[in-house]
Amino acid sequence: MSSPTRTPPFGTLADARATLARCFGYPDFRKPQIPAIEAVLAGRDALIVLPTGGGKSLCFQVPALVRGGLTVVISPLISLMKDQVDALERRGLPAAFINSTLGASAAADRLARAQRGELTLLYLAPERMDAGRTLDRLRDIGVSMLAVDEAHCISEWGHDFRPSYRRIGRIRHALGDPQTVALTATATPSVREDIARQLLLRDPAVVVGGFDRTNLSYSVVSTRSQGEKDKAAIAAIREHSGPGIVYAPTRKAVERVTQVLTRARIGAVAYHAGLDESHRRRAQDAFMGEAARVIVATSAFGMGIDKPDVRLVVHHAMPGTLESYYQEAGRAGRDGNPSVCVLLHAYPDRFTHEYFIDGAHPDRTAVERTWRALRDVADADGLATIDLDTLVQRLRKQVNERHVAAALRVLGRAGCLLVEPPAPGRVFVRLLATPARIAAELTGEREFDRELLRALWRAVGRRFEDGASVDLEGLPPGFGGALGTRPVLDRLQAEQFVEVVRDSGGFRLDGRCVVDHWLPVDWDALARRRTVDMDRLDAMQQYAQTRGCRRAFVLRYFGDPDVRPACGACDRCLGTTSDTPARSTRSRRASRSA
Repeated sequence: MSSPTRTPPFGTLADARATLARCFGYPDFRKPQIPAIEAVLAGRDALIVLPTGGGKSLCFQVPALVRGGLTVVISPLISLMKDQVDALERRGLPAAFINSTLGASAAADRLARAQRGELTLLYLAPERMDAGRTLDRLRDIGVSMLAVDEAHCISEWGHDFRPSYRRIGRIRHALGDPQTVALTATATPSVREDIARQLLLRDPAVVVGGFDRTNLSYSVVSTRSQGEKDKAAIAAIREHSGPGIVYAPTRKAVERVTQVLTRARIGAVAYHAGLDESHRRRAQDAFMGEAARVIVATSAFGMGIDKPDVRLVVHHAMPGTLESYYQEAGRAGRDGNPSVCVLLHAYPDRFTHEYFIDGAHPDRTAVERTWRALRDVADADGLATIDLDTLVQRLRKQVNERHVAAALRVLGRAGCLLVEPPAPGRVFVRLLATPARIAAELTGEREFDRELLRALWRAVGRRFEDGASVDLEGLPPGFGGALGTRPVLDRLQAEQFVEVVRDSGGFRLDGRCVVDHWLPVDWDALARRRTVDMDRLDAMQQYAQTRGCRRAFVLRYFGDPDVRPACGACDRCLGTTSDTPARSTRSRRASRSA
């Protein structure tokens, strides 16, 4: 099936409004949505930055329904795509998703529905585009539009970078360069530029707005201890009626704060990734159905959760970025009614984030030492059969344990290595017996054992004496592959003819690793990433400590054109903030590095 031949414009704003009313029940678009809808209907690439609750999804869903054809939506989270597709299906709209929760037959069925023209919106994860023939099938079907949700994930300067998103530019080209719409709730001007560059957007319409959620009021409560935070959280919940979300930074903190609220006779449930699916579902259902007034959660809760009447969002600890804070706080008041966002701030909160930033950004020496350790254990094919714990032990006197895993990520991003999963037929085997012993003992009924040793020698040569990785499935057919040879190898190992270690995976090094100084890491970019992360943490700290309007601070940060000097609604404008002394961010950083 070829791509639709209809040429831009694909419809008018009146067409879009009619579709919005018919399919979604809304009388009109919000003001910031209108230029986005018009640009997409005109056939332009677009970069749309609207805050959480600002109606980003409608900016591609409505044009997709107006124009027809197939719109492919790339989304990073299974829960997010499921929630959106469920909502569309409840409205009788032609949408589906394909992700790892589906079997092969179910995925094939949904692609067949797309082939028959029965789907308008098909949601996939970027990794899925590389699985099997999915990309080829979509190219054959014809993709009218590519929508990239949570597009900040493509930028290394964004707050939630995902390497898999870097492949989307190549995916787009393989699909025939369809019209592409990138959407995100949080992107500073520099991140917006990076998104457009990575996706190769053609003269994109850039729509930024709607960050001024006038129904939300922002306040910060300065605290000195966990006990003060607990009291402030209880006070905020009691002061403001209606459903509330309390965000805590870790699973342990979620459990503790939930207990604190329960003891205070506040109906609260816990939600975090450490709970099994049934517990998470019960907690979510209790909150959505208002059996529990408050849900205490890590940041995992809320992505795609459409509960419009959340009246209060409390952050029990300062997030690491203003992007994360504003996205999570924005889950309040999605129905447009007055709601409150409270940040419980203690200056030491930033130390936790500094610790993780330091662990995520190893210095050059750590990366080079990790690389050399891998080269030292790699076989002639570049396979280093070593797990992370063993690698950490080898480097324990040279590299901080936290930096080893980070160094591996740096090497992976640079294309120096790939994580090699365990191969069912691969073993590491080393010859222990002398040729004389083999000739003397492996005779008669043991001839098959001797022939297997000869086949292994032919496969790896003299490396057999020092140990080499061998794919048993690659031996001549007469040996029966891994199934036929493993019992023989077990017998030979028991008699100390060979030493055999089953493959547990490892790291596949680029073939150029044999060159002593070959290491194509962009060291300047590595340093810049650390600086960007620290700058974003500084911005979050400055928001917490600003003497000016908090709403204006946020709007300036995101480059919203509608920024005003004062909102008249935040704690600073109302004069209701009670401050505690705190050292400035810059002076603190200077003293820590002195």
